[in-house]
Amino acid sequence: MDRYISADRTAALLGGSAERSPAYLGIADGLRLLISDARITPGTRLPSERELTASLGVSRTTVAHAYSHLRELGYLVSRQGSGSVAQLPRTAEVGDMLLNPEPSGTDAVDLTCAAPTAPPGIAAAYDAAVAELPAHLTQNGYYPSGLPALREAIARRYDERGLPTQPEQILVTSGALSALAVVVRAFVDVGDRVLMESPSYPNAIATLRAARARLAGADIDQRGWATTGLVDAVAQVRPRAAYLMPDFQNPTGLLMDDSERARLAAALRKSGTLPVIDETMAELALDQAELPKPFAAHAPTTVTIGSASKAFWGGLRIGWIRSPEPQMGALVAGRLTLDLGAPVVEQLALLHLMQNREAVFAIRRDHLTTSRAALVSALASQLPSWCFRMPAGGLSLWCELPRAASSALASVAPSYGVRLAAGPLFAPEGGLDRFVRLPFTESPSQLTDAVSRIASAWEEGLSGRHTSRRAPALIT
Repeated sequence: MDRYISADRTAALLGGSAERSPAYLGIADGLRLLISDARITPGTRLPSERELTASLGVSRTTVAHAYSHLRELGYLVSRQGSGSVAQLPRTAEVGDMLLNPEPSGTDAVDLTCAAPTAPPGIAAAYDAAVAELPAHLTQNGYYPSGLPALREAIARRYDERGLPTQPEQILVTSGALSALAVVVRAFVDVGDRVLMESPSYPNAIATLRAARARLAGADIDQRGWATTGLVDAVAQVRPRAAYLMPDFQNPTGLLMDDSERARLAAALRKSGTLPVIDETMAELALDQAELPKPFAAHAPTTVTIGSASKAFWGGLRIGWIRSPEPQMGALVAGRLTLDLGAPVVEQLALLHLMQNREAVFAIRRDHLTTSRAALVSALASQLPSWCFRMPAGGLSLWCELPRAASSALASVAPSYGVRLAAGPLFAPEGGLDRFVRLPFTESPSQLTDAVSRIASAWEEGLSGRHTSRRAPALIT
């Protein structure tokens, strides 16, 4: 795929970098940070020296020196017929602790997983589900599309959110990742291009890589949704599918508004791209009174993924797919190659929880709002140089560090009794080492303690002053 960035867009991203002295180093450092942070994704063709010279208002020699310096550092490569192409220098692999957690000691604080504990009402829902189970024992127990009553409840929730939905448009799965795997089986072939936001959800990145799709990342940053970047990426990549999270995006917490959704939906429709929209965070609004319409209201071909794990409890392994009816046959066929249905008891439990949804969500919002405030306060007092945008919902802060060191920080942090998810884990095409995700799903006291440990790791561990503290084992 031939991806490129215009000279004017590059100049806008560089800001005042060319005003440094010498100017070529300012430009080179600015481009290096943009590539490292995946705001210019690896594999993107940069403007020619002549084009960038005109946009920046500097001499061509200055731009030539900047590009030459980047080549020496390993951030640019010259390709015949493509000009100068962004790349990342070869570095050590980042361990994937989100997918393969290691054992750990009980005094460690684990911030690698953005999932809250179960709210009140979960045990009661399971009790009610078990009481209803005998009525299903006279059947074979296979419900490949899901229990009819649960499909009706999920469809009704879409109706309430402004998206008319029939139960026949719902396919119940064993969690959101299972739902994504079904969608991939149905619509994505080996070698197909799939567009994702950068950063994005690590387990979704892994699922798509395992399907041997060709991933392309589109930058979103701390200032909000860069819809122009997404639209440009759709036009350039022309992907088979686009996996996107417009509702309290994981890990940034950003929320795409209706006008941005409409613009992006039009671009996807024009390119013939299938929108695969992950709404697992959609019910986790903390501040927003009026939410945008579901993305499918703007793009009728959208396949939507939902889940009970974030809104209710991670152990409740129930997800679902909402799709236009003409696509349901392909989804059911894809599902039957993976399993024959989700567990009946869990489906019944979710049905009971959805009937008491508002009471459960109120408790969940209370906990997350209080914990978010504690995390923000602790960061402000102990790590004031870290930057983040306050999300209106979701489960985490996406923190920008003063330098590209999140992988090093995640490596040394266990020695201080805390586990972290480094930025590169969230990068479809690499980079993002200046970022780290901090969930606010733990209690306020645990988060305050965790930030204190992170601050020590940042100030002592990364400076080389830490030598004697013994690392506790990591917890799962």
